[in-house]
Amino acid sequence: MSAKTKVAILISGRGSNMRTLIQSAKDHAYPAEIIGVFSNRTDAAGLEFAHSEGIQTSVISHKDFDSRESFCEALDAQLEAWGAELLVHAGYMRIHADGFAQKWTGKMLNIHPSLLPSFKGLHPQQQALDAGVKISGATVHEVTPELDAGPPVLQGVVPVLDADDADTLAARILKVEHQIYPVALKQFIEKRGNNDAATADHSSFIWPQ
Repeated sequence: MSAKTKVAILISGRGSNMRTLIQSAKDHAYPAEIIGVFSNRTDAAGLEFAHSEGIQTSVISHKDFDSRESFCEALDAQLEAWGAELLVHAGYMRIHADGFAQKWTGKMLNIHPSLLPSFKGLHPQQQALDAGVKISGATVHEVTPELDAGPPVLQGVVPVLDADDADTLAARILKVEHQIYPVALKQFIEKRGNNDAATADHSSFIWPQ
C-alpha cells in the first residue's frame, strides 16, 4: 500500500469532526494519517482529545499578531514543519489571508453546515430557517480565497422540520457532518492520487438521509 497522505486538522473549539477523522484514520486501509492538530485558541476542547490520541498539537493565538497575514505566516511555518500535505478544517473559526489560501488551494478542505452555494457565512442554520427551505445539510468543500465558495466534494442532506429552531437543525446537520467528512476526505485523497490536483473533477455527491 502506498504511503498515507499527511493531514493536519485545524480547530477552534471542541473538534467533534476532528474526532471522527482521527477515528477513521485508525483504519489501516484509510488513506490519511493525522499528523497534527492546530488551534488558534488555547482553550479549544479538541486539543485534549488529540493529546489523548498521541497526536502532536500546536496553539498559536491570532491575537498575538497585528495582521491576518502575519498570523497565517506563523500557521504556514508550523504546517511546513509538520510536513502536512493536506489541511482539514474542523470548526476552525478564522478566515485565511489570500496568500495562504492561494498556496494551499487544492490541498485544503472545510465542512459547512448548509447545502452550498446556499447560506454561506455565519449562522447558516438560521438562514435556512428564515428562507423557509424544506431541506438543508452539510457540504465538504475545497477552501479557496473566496469564503465558502470552493468546489464541493460531498454533501449530506437532512430535512428541515416545522418545529425546528437553529439549535435543533444544527444538531441534525452535525450528525450528517460526522458521517460525510471521513468519506469526503477519503474521496478527495483518492482523486488527488488519480488526477492532477489542479484539474481534478471535484463533483458533488449527495449523501442521502
